[in-house]
Amino acid sequence: MTNTLPHGSWPSPLTAASVAAASPRIDGARFVGEEIWWGETVAHEAGRTAVRRAGADGVEDVLPAPWSARSRVNEYGGGSWTVADDGALLFVEKSDQRIWMLRPGADPTPLTPAEGLMRFGGLLWQNSRLIAVRETHDHGRVVRDLVEIPTDGAAEKRADALQFLVSDSDFLAHAALSPDGDLLAWIAWDHPSMAWDRSELRVGRLEGGEVAEWTTVAGGSSSPLQPLWAGHDDLLFADDTTGRWNLWSLHLSAGLDRRAVAPADADTGGPLWVLGTRWFGLLGDGRLVAVRTNGADTLVVVDRATGEERMLDSPVVAETSIEDVSGSRVLVSGSAADAMPGLWLIDVDDPAATVAVRGGDAPWGREWMPRARAVTFPGSRGDVHAFDYPPTNPDAAAPDGERAPYVVFVHGGPTTHVGGAASGKIAYLTSRGIGVLDVNYGGSSGYGREYRERLLGQWGIVDVDDVIAAARGLAASGAADPARMAITGGSAGGWTVLCALVASDAFAAGVSRYGVADLRRLAEDTHDFEAHYLDGLVGPLPAAAAVYLERSPLSHLDRFTTPLLIEQGLDDEVVPPTQSEAVRDALASRGVPHAYLAFAGEGHGFRRAESIVRALEAEVAFLGAVLGFDPVGVPPLELE
Repeated sequence: MTNTLPHGSWPSPLTAASVAAASPRIDGARFVGEEIWWGETVAHEAGRTAVRRAGADGVEDVLPAPWSARSRVNEYGGGSWTVADDGALLFVEKSDQRIWMLRPGADPTPLTPAEGLMRFGGLLWQNSRLIAVRETHDHGRVVRDLVEIPTDGAAEKRADALQFLVSDSDFLAHAALSPDGDLLAWIAWDHPSMAWDRSELRVGRLEGGEVAEWTTVAGGSSSPLQPLWAGHDDLLFADDTTGRWNLWSLHLSAGLDRRAVAPADADTGGPLWVLGTRWFGLLGDGRLVAVRTNGADTLVVVDRATGEERMLDSPVVAETSIEDVSGSRVLVSGSAADAMPGLWLIDVDDPAATVAVRGGDAPWGREWMPRARAVTFPGSRGDVHAFDYPPTNPDAAAPDGERAPYVVFVHGGPTTHVGGAASGKIAYLTSRGIGVLDVNYGGSSGYGREYRERLLGQWGIVDVDDVIAAARGLAASGAADPARMAITGGSAGGWTVLCALVASDAFAAGVSRYGVADLRRLAEDTHDFEAHYLDGLVGPLPAAAAVYLERSPLSHLDRFTTPLLIEQGLDDEVVPPTQSEAVRDALASRGVPHAYLAFAGEGHGFRRAESIVRALEAEVAFLGAVLGFDPVGVPPLELE
């Protein structure tokens, strides 16, 4: 029986605790003999990253507590573990950033020194060699290089036992050894560019264990990604010279003959925020399996010999990564359209036999998961893309004529994107009768370089105009109550939230999670990876100092009039707590209703179960208090 109840007050089986428990964050996966191993963030164990496998009695840890495989190279990490030929786990321990080795039946032993100045990430095991990105911090100076780490423990006490391979740039990623071990390919870029602005694909010859000389074979004005050897002189990679990241092959012995591989008006590639992300893989018979993104993700199989391609029937539609390939089998992580994030085993020749290795199921039932509706709204600089998730509850409906309150989600980055997959957080809202509009504002990836570069020099303007246009467009369609629209986002998304609240009256409430409030402070405090990110998004300092001042929400204290919930991790080194505290103080000085929640032990993004639960419940309670509904089963939140 369907009950008629006001939006926002629908009973829901989704508790904040169940959402936290059912939302595993997959961090890499490997075929290990007949087993499948994967990395997984364990929320109820303080957010540690375990390496796990499926055992006879269910899921079991390969890397037990309290060990946590998490890299901090470039602050965002990635590639924090791999597996040697003999089944030894090689991983970066979060607490000390050293590389450790765990052999079956033994305790972990360190492979790198304990001097505390070095971090490692992007681990690669190939040709019985362990290669990694090394990041060295010394009196404020950061240096990165590629190194080979001996697995006999020789470098545990002597840093000079680490074999230097190559540097010659500010950033390096995606190392790949040729099958004979004579050549090394990698991606490199330098300040002030970000990897998705301009990077280079380099190939160097190894002599005496070190790259003796190297050549740039692609990039410079484009952004190549993920070199993959398909033979001793056949190199595959993604590049966006056409405005879309497409696949290319390069024959080194044929004068760097470069050829397109199944070009498409979609992206096989994305912003290189995390070192371990991969968008394509080489199957056992030479075919390719690849992700294609145009808003949402699809998977395709490409026959390189004929150019023929076939779309796979895959459950994954967002945040898709090709984790590993064995024969015709592929490990794919990501998010499904009507389920939870997870890891799937797909046989490209028998996709009907797809198996969810980890996650993927909605424990409360798929009928509670909203299905995304791709929508496009006219904006001041062109179309604005978004995904609409309407209120979804099989047991409840709103009174005739009542429009739904809506929350506009603003993703972080800002150079990332959302792909039309309902998360547990989205379902937590929609099951209570609250709609969600997830916006890919100008600057988002997933729609090509032109759409991505719409934000250059315009951060705080284009993103704000686009989320407002999307919100008003949805309200004009009749789907949303224009008087009950809120906006929420974290990090760069939090910046857009604050800017939108200062710039307009389109929203009745806002939620900022570790959001940027003062561009000058961000430029002063941010880490090396993003040290020049603002040069492109806003302008280089000191020439653009006046622009930084004008665009920062804290420069317009008189415009803070909208109720706001602020959430901040106290260990955040990307956006320090001082930013959120300044917003809190500004709201308090003006008497604007607000709440400030500080999370001890959390950094840039919440990983602990108790933090996720507290944030989810606080956000719904806040929305209810401001937008005028009574959420069921959610503790109230006191506003100051």
